[in-house]
Amino acid sequence: MLAFPYEGCQARTVLHEVQRPPTIVERVVTPGSLDDALLAIADEHTKPIAGGTDLLVELDRAEHRGLTTLVDLTRIPGLDRIDVSDGVVTIGPLVTHNQCVANPDLRLVAVPLVQACWEIGSPQLRNRATIVGNVVTASPANDTLSALVALDAEVTVASRRRTDPESEKCERNVRHIPISEFVRGVRQTLLADDELVTAISFPALEDTWHGVFLKLGLRSAQAISVVHLGLVCRFDPTGPQPGGRGSPVVAEARLALGSVAPTIVRADDAEQVLIGRELTDEVIANAADAGSNGLSPIDDLRATAEYRSHLVVEMIRRALGAVRDGVATIPTDPPLLWGSPAGRVPTGAEYAAEHGPETLIESSVNGHPVSAVGAGTTMLDWLRSTGATGTKEGCAEGECGSCTVNLDGATVLSCLVPATRANGAEIITVEGLDHPIQRAFIDAGAVQCGFCIPGFLMSGSSLVDEHDRLDNEKIVAGLSGNLCRCTGYYKIMDAVRSAAGAGSVDR
Repeated sequence: MLAFPYEGCQARTVLHEVQRPPTIVERVVTPGSLDDALLAIADEHTKPIAGGTDLLVELDRAEHRGLTTLVDLTRIPGLDRIDVSDGVVTIGPLVTHNQCVANPDLRLVAVPLVQACWEIGSPQLRNRATIVGNVVTASPANDTLSALVALDAEVTVASRRRTDPESEKCERNVRHIPISEFVRGVRQTLLADDELVTAISFPALEDTWHGVFLKLGLRSAQAISVVHLGLVCRFDPTGPQPGGRGSPVVAEARLALGSVAPTIVRADDAEQVLIGRELTDEVIANAADAGSNGLSPIDDLRATAEYRSHLVVEMIRRALGAVRDGVATIPTDPPLLWGSPAGRVPTGAEYAAEHGPETLIESSVNGHPVSAVGAGTTMLDWLRSTGATGTKEGCAEGECGSCTVNLDGATVLSCLVPATRANGAEIITVEGLDHPIQRAFIDAGAVQCGFCIPGFLMSGSSLVDEHDRLDNEKIVAGLSGNLCRCTGYYKIMDAVRSAAGAGSVDR
């Protein structure tokens, strides 16, 4: 937008963020080991990237001026591991939200985190976005933060620094920081420029521990939280337990609130009301009322401070009731839209590379070898430059799904993947799709203007291949990352059900 001069003042131009030229990186380094990555990020003009679902949007909005190099961590072996042993859960820095949702161990010992991961974005986004990335971005609206604070998580960070200023020898330095201290403010953490988060760990919830995550957004999917909370309670083992007869006695409680302040906050007064008391309706009501004590909620486009204060009370009441009644559920067999081996990215030293402006990115696209330059661009732009123009750009920030492709078996949003991730990868776009869903779309009349249809076909085919049985709930969840610009979704849902042999949608 233009700001015109007044009373002789000099004219000046003020650009909205969507009008500013993006920050274009010149080089992408893909290391094959963690030590190589730690050395690569030591340069002040360098930034690591994992899922990239936040960082690529920020670059497109002209943030991170002066950044010249990205260090892509996704090819480093072992960083996507989830370990549950000796009563401790350890999550690697490349563990995605969908990996968390699907992990059977976490579904038993980390219910609030699994529920938070399920609430984030869409299946395509959850196949790329990482839990550690959600923490490092450090927005108070990021859902996993309240769950991790309630779980009493700790962040492990590492760097490689010289042991002697006069020596070239470097050794790894490691720090362990409580997550409640790690996040200092809005998009502010204790992470130094030359450090990487190498793990998040927390105690596994044992039999007497129960927890839940709740979120309220302005829509049912792809929503930024208005308020979210993580709750974990330990109950007296000698008395009734959640889900049974009688009211269990709370021995310990941790209640964390998100999207109400610049950082995640603990509801200390509510916790004190709970400890040592039976979880009756009266105690729940008193704790919920106490949860808003001392809060000064933020006031923004998503909600007023007054509304957030009301939400805090109501959501605490519902969370405590869900824990007491044992109804903190997780979807069974959720749509993930990933391939086999499930959710695993091919890794190893053979994928180590460095790409500059003139370096070719070599990939297999729809079964054919393709090479083209494109460091500093997105996979969407790179694909379209190679002729795969069926992949569309709708929003360029992961909201619409028009750019959905299959990357090494996983369905992802190509607008939120760096182009260099295509190097050594196998990619399927709509041009290479050969699936019954295409005929089903024609027969059901689901093909409309055509702009969003390639994305629906890619997501729908993965959904059909992944599930033997599809009901309405699974179809809605599986297509939640795709928006239709023309009309309703019934014919599209009919087509998916037909391709799966499940009949038409119940209206």
